[in-house]
Amino acid sequence: MVVIMNADAPERQVEEVIGKLNGYGFDVHRSTGVRQTVLGAIGVKPDFDIRHIKVLEGVSDVYRVTTPYKFASRTWKKENTVIDVDGLSVGGDELIIMAGPCSIESEEQIEVSAAVVAATGAQVLRGGAYKPRSSPYAFQGLGVPGLKMIREAADRHGLKVITEVMEINQIEIVATYADILQIGARNMQNFSMLRELGKVDKPIFLKRGLSSTFEEWIMSAEYIIANGNPNVMFCERGIRTFETYTRNTLDLSAVPVIKQKSHLPIIVDPSHGVGIRDKVAPLARAGVAVGADGLMIEIHPDPPTAKSDGPQSLYFNQFREMMQELRMIAQIVGRTLPEPALVA
Repeated sequence: MVVIMNADAPERQVEEVIGKLNGYGFDVHRSTGVRQTVLGAIGVKPDFDIRHIKVLEGVSDVYRVTTPYKFASRTWKKENTVIDVDGLSVGGDELIIMAGPCSIESEEQIEVSAAVVAATGAQVLRGGAYKPRSSPYAFQGLGVPGLKMIREAADRHGLKVITEVMEINQIEIVATYADILQIGARNMQNFSMLRELGKVDKPIFLKRGLSSTFEEWIMSAEYIIANGNPNVMFCERGIRTFETYTRNTLDLSAVPVIKQKSHLPIIVDPSHGVGIRDKVAPLARAGVAVGADGLMIEIHPDPPTAKSDGPQSLYFNQFREMMQELRMIAQIVGRTLPEPALVA
């Protein structure tokens, strides 16, 4: 149930309504928007008469939420959520570009990658220290030494850091070094992990599961928000279909659908979405055109020698060219993208 207070309702009236809701057995979550306060009353009470709340002083309107997710819903919050990542706004007018290698392989590799990311106007350095691999014999990541490498490289170039958390026991150490915690497709419905992420004071980057519906995806975000962390951003990274030519099928319809159903930002990952280097830039352009709040792109100083995902990683010159193209499209759709610095 959602309770909308009058725009001029004083704090006393808001507290009285919260008290009444608590008295009826509801847990109450408060959202203070630009114009008015909205209260989310959580509790399964199908026979509850909402008029008990509607008549209270200061209440503008009351209605039931029919979707299974509450806090991630547009019903709960009409305005777009803009997530503050230590001064960087995700979900606002600025298009956010997250780029870097799939795996952190060495200090030199992550350093040269960070220099290129910063020089092109991108704002976030990506790189995996812990890697979920289909084969137990494939490169599994450098772990904590890799986290230290990416943090130091990002700091030298004024970038934020995003990296993946694979297990609950990694959350604390990853949060020490990263600005954004990435949850991969395989963990999208790891509900125990999602609950723990709700206790973390860092933004969460929630990738869509390989075969997940929009509702399942949003419900996973709901787990995190309901447990205390409202800073969740979605990532469309492709789904599994009958097509085998590409690595996955990038579902760009996810962007307008999520924008309609949720107030949370959505990022598109064309690198995993298609898995073929020369198809990444066209899908990146399409992602911006369809309204994504940002992109996640894999780049590498020498893709053929990459320890993971070389075939979908862009060469540096391809990334620079793509960023110039994105800058033009961003202007058309009303977004901004920082101008490039000197070529790295």
